[in-house]
Amino acid sequence: MSILKLKAATKDYLWGGNRLVEEYGKTPAGDVTAESWELSCYPGSESVIENGEFAGKTLTEYINKCGKSVLGTCCAKFEDFPVLIKFIDARNDLSIQVHPSDEYAKEHEGQYGKTEMWYILNADEGAFLYYGFNRAVSKEEFTRRIEDQTLTEVLNAYPVKKGDVVFIESGTLHAIGAGILLAEIQQNSNVTYRIYDYGRRDKNGNLRELHVEKALDVTKCEPVKSVPMPKPHIGMCKYFTVDKVDVSDGVNKTGIVDNSSFLHILILGGNGSIKNGADEMSCRKGDSFFLPANSGKYEIHGNCEVILTYETNEQ
Repeated sequence: MSILKLKAATKDYLWGGNRLVEEYGKTPAGDVTAESWELSCYPGSESVIENGEFAGKTLTEYINKCGKSVLGTCCAKFEDFPVLIKFIDARNDLSIQVHPSDEYAKEHEGQYGKTEMWYILNADEGAFLYYGFNRAVSKEEFTRRIEDQTLTEVLNAYPVKKGDVVFIESGTLHAIGAGILLAEIQQNSNVTYRIYDYGRRDKNGNLRELHVEKALDVTKCEPVKSVPMPKPHIGMCKYFTVDKVDVSDGVNKTGIVDNSSFLHILILGGNGSIKNGADEMSCRKGDSFFLPANSGKYEIHGNCEVILTYETNEQ
């Protein structure tokens, strides 16, 4: 079985909604389901294989059993599985936050930093996210505005709509706004430094922890510089490469999964089928599939929107 269907771990963060359950068929995480971790080897939140010989095993267990060759030669440069992919449903605003670089995170947290990208699946009218600063600010002003709770006055409020792509390098201050549904492709890390959380309390009535000093260490206090992506990719960095594909009647997606990388297929909408060698599986909105390196030709048929994620040595 070369096509592995994955079951996501889900999270009940307080800002989440119910669309991932109602529209994408995800397992409820609680009263709300904020995130589903579609491709994950992160400890305690691994994807689980649903079919074939490894049904019921985590993706981590599969890799440990079969060896790192299933990840491909481009993954040899990483100590751990390099990428984590999620659906995120923000019914309410997320905290204003920043992620550190690998160097800072390894020194202070013992894991990787986080560069990530967002593909906007849906956005309410007027929805926006915070994406860097609207002008350069000094560390002193940054600190003062955190203290007097005027930070949003110097942030870049960035309106978004379905189909938009936002690339967020480590050190970029950001926050997903209310009414946004997105797919996130990121480094395999969960290091987040919260700067401002609107005074919200968790389900136990406690204010959520802030990480102001570390955020001050790592934040780039300037407007975001545009990062052009080489076509046909919608996202590309040394941690992942991402393509968006629209499959329709008479327009199929075909390709080769060679020994350089695994391929992850995330179905954003619609339905169809995936064929890889002798294996063929139906697919629908919300489904997540892992094709190991060197599994050969694949085809995607039907009417569906798809994100493909893999590794390259191009950056």
